[in-house]
Amino acid sequence: MKLFVEGRKNVFQQIQRKLSAKKEHKRIWIHTASLGEYEQAVPIIEGILAHNPTSEIIISFFSPSGYEIKKNNPYAKLTTYLPLDTKTNAKKFIEAIQPDIALFIKYEIWPNYLDQLKKRETPTYLVSANFRKNQFLFHPLGGFMFAALKSFNHIFVQHQDSLHLLKDKGIHHVSVSGDTRFDRVYQQLQMQNKLAFAEEFKQQQLCMVCGSTWPEDETLLLEVIHKNPELKFIIAPHEVEKKRIHSLTEKLKTSYILHSQLQKSSLRDKQVLIIDNIGLLSRLYAYADIAYVGGAAGNTGLHNILEPATFGVPIIIGENHKKFPEADLLIKEKALFSVTDSQALQTIVKKLVMDTDFRIDTGKNSFRFIEKNRGAKNRIMMEIKEKIF
Repeated sequence: MKLFVEGRKNVFQQIQRKLSAKKEHKRIWIHTASLGEYEQAVPIIEGILAHNPTSEIIISFFSPSGYEIKKNNPYAKLTTYLPLDTKTNAKKFIEAIQPDIALFIKYEIWPNYLDQLKKRETPTYLVSANFRKNQFLFHPLGGFMFAALKSFNHIFVQHQDSLHLLKDKGIHHVSVSGDTRFDRVYQQLQMQNKLAFAEEFKQQQLCMVCGSTWPEDETLLLEVIHKNPELKFIIAPHEVEKKRIHSLTEKLKTSYILHSQLQKSSLRDKQVLIIDNIGLLSRLYAYADIAYVGGAAGNTGLHNILEPATFGVPIIIGENHKKFPEADLLIKEKALFSVTDSQALQTIVKKLVMDTDFRIDTGKNSFRFIEKNRGAKNRIMMEIKEKIF
């Protein structure tokens, strides 16, 4: 909460330092809620800069978690917090950054900002959006949010269900583009994914990478870890504070090592490697034979299941994934398994470990799912490029 408040105090001074009052190039404003939405925006940002390298990219974040990690990102002329959505803030912010086009990612619908952009006739788009019937903006009390949808020049949705829902509600400036996350995660295959410590830890053994785990996930995992001594585990908790890591390690009844202690001990004889820092998970999935993705064992929200799918890995998650349509799609593709308890988790892990063909085929299904859903970036760029270039 402190960062949420403190980070917004100097936004307008930051704009004055970073942006000249007189525009020399096209300014593209991209607003994201947090880190996940930022990653969705990256393929579009790269597409814009590939066509017009002089474009000035302005990226705003709602949450501190996204801003603090990406405040020095290489794409943007300015990375900042978005001031709270009041009429005064919206008018002042838009006047300060002078955008030629605005892109809002996924769920970011801010009525006062959208109203100001509409008054200035600034082309404005909602990208990779996803709608459900029970969302607040479709509730009678959310009428002001629904009305704000009419301020967008165009809405790009991920799925046909969202398209039909909006059209049934009278919103027709909408099309299915797909989800830019598929384009983003696929890029990981072209990056340097080698991690020497992961290779030394894994050796020739099967390895289960457990990403973005919460305590509820670890409750499921602990029993499986203890029942499968032949299987290596890499655990990357979502929160990496010392207290949180200690809470996990004190429950382990097997050999383990923290990433921060790699210089102090040998990796080869450890069953569990705990990643107590951030920024490594997307590359660690390259070493997975099985992936467990956290967030769905409790109610915190399922984390990114597309990252392990990109590496052609069978995926396991908890049971609470109703708000994540990609999970249902991966289940239908026979690439992902949802488990309700540790016994169900043990059953599917044992099956994947013992049946090599089953494990490989499941992983192939994951990769095919990523491949066939790429292309959202190009579909969106076709629509917006005439407004930018």
